[in-house]
Amino acid sequence: MDEKLKSQFDGLLEKYTELLLGEANEELKEKVQTYALYTHIAKTMPALAKHWNETYPDAKEGMKRLIGEIKELNELHRSKK
Repeated sequence: MDEKLKSQFDGLLEKYTELLLGEANEELKEKVQTYALYTHIAKTMPALAKHWNETYPDAKEGMKRLIGEIKELNELHRSKK
């Protein structure tokens, strides 16, 4: 990926994180990126996500915690509006 596209996509991710959670920093951006990619994989290739969940049950639990955290932060942000 060229640097211009990488920079522009980073800006998109930053804005998405900010709109979703009310703030954006590197840690939150990484969490949102992981959340968004996993959610997309689970929707478009559920068998792959199921296989991964079965292969790595500890990672599945970590992903459930991450998704819960993102949802909680989003609800908190929305309640402040």
